[in-house]
This record gives sequence, C-alpha cells and structure tokens, in this order.
Amino acid sequence: MPTARPTTRQTNLLERLVALLTAEGFALFTLDDLAERLHCSKTTLYQLAGSKQELVQEAVKHYFRGAAEAVEKHVAATAAPADRIVTYLRAVAERLRALFRQFLDDMSDVAPAMDVYEANTRLAADRVRQLITEGVAAGAFRDVHAAFVGEVVTATMQ
Repeated sequence: MPTARPTTRQTNLLERLVALLTAEGFALFTLDDLAERLHCSKTTLYQLAGSKQELVQEAVKHYFRGAAEAVEKHVAATAAPADRIVTYLRAVAERLRALFRQFLDDMSDVAPAMDVYEANTRLAADRVRQLITEGVAAGAFRDVHAAFVGEVVTATMQ
C-alpha cells in the first residue's frame, strides 16, 4: 500500500476486498475479476497495491489488524487475569473460525500473505505470554514458564 494514509474510499474498498476474499478465497480471482466484483477499476486496485499478490497481502494485513483490534476490545473489557487469557484465546479462535477454508488454503500458497499470518501468530503468542506474566505479577497464577506456554499457543494456532 502506498506510504500515505489510505483515503476513506480506499479503506472502504479494502474492507470490501477483505470481505470478498475471506468469504471465497482468492487464488481463482484475477485483477479483472476483483475489479468487476468490487465495482471499481483495475487502476483503483493498483492504487492499493502494485500486483495481485501485494493486494492479497494488504487484504490479509487489513484483516488481521482489524481482528487484533476487536480481540483487544474483548480483553480490555475483562478484569480477572484467567478470564483475560480465556477471552483472548476465544476471541482469536472466533476470528480465525470466521475465515473461509479456501482463503486459508490460498493464503498458504502466497508467501507474503503467509508471512503476515505467521507474524500475527507470533504476536498472539507474545500477547499470551504477556497476559500470563501479568497474571503471575497480580498473584492470580503461580509462577509458570510463560514463554513455554506462548510456544504451545503458537504451535496450536499454526
């Protein structure tokens, strides 16, 4: 995506692109198909990214950025340390469950999109470690190896 902040129109287009791709996958779509389905020109799509692969990467980034914000809203509304972890994991699972199987399969075939997924998986593991560390500091949990638990969560998410 260009370094400039996306316009409201571009953000709306990206939202519609994410909805389309997460519902149907993207391997079989051409840029012409996407432009037709999104009721825009290919030039408009090229303003978001320089190629189909980059467009997919931007859509995946956008999806996970929104998912992370939604997950954190759930966590922020939860007080007890154990409940915060459960809330976090459930909210993450809900966001992943919402993805169409074809989207996940297609994403695994596009290295930049998979890189985004893997980076988000690492961030999720870091967040679980942080929630555990906070719970230990608050006296809600006995001292555990938070890094190990985070690795287990990462392996489960992958």
